[in-house]
Amino acid sequence: MPVVNRPMTECNARDLFPGALEMMILESLRRQPAHGYALVQHIQQRSNDLLQVEEGSLYPALQRLLKAKLVKAEWGVSSTNRRVRTYQITASGLSHLEQQICCQGRSKTGSSSHLMKSGQGFGFLVLVCNLGGTHDA
Repeated sequence: MPVVNRPMTECNARDLFPGALEMMILESLRRQPAHGYALVQHIQQRSNDLLQVEEGSLYPALQRLLKAKLVKAEWGVSSTNRRVRTYQITASGLSHLEQQICCQGRSKTGSSSHLMKSGQGFGFLVLVCNLGGTHDA
């Protein structure tokens, strides 16, 4: 399923729902800081290979999150001695994620208060993908 490169507020018929990629990134970073390749791998793994995130979508989404101060980044060196930029969710990012999951949960399932408490936020995103949780554009 394609994830398109759009600002969080724009809609496109190919989007899962507005801001879906950003939410998946934030949910992945909620667990631990990660660099871009690790984020792609985590999203792909957690979605059982249903979602393929391209670099052309991932890095612009990360830049939007950085600009909105929902994540922060710092340069470091990987275990393979390569220079990597590691991203970490901020307190604002965590708050934004919880709010968005609750809003999406209410619109998709009627009740979502258990999603963040149980750590099922990412699973919810994949569930929405599997159910064809698209929106009318």
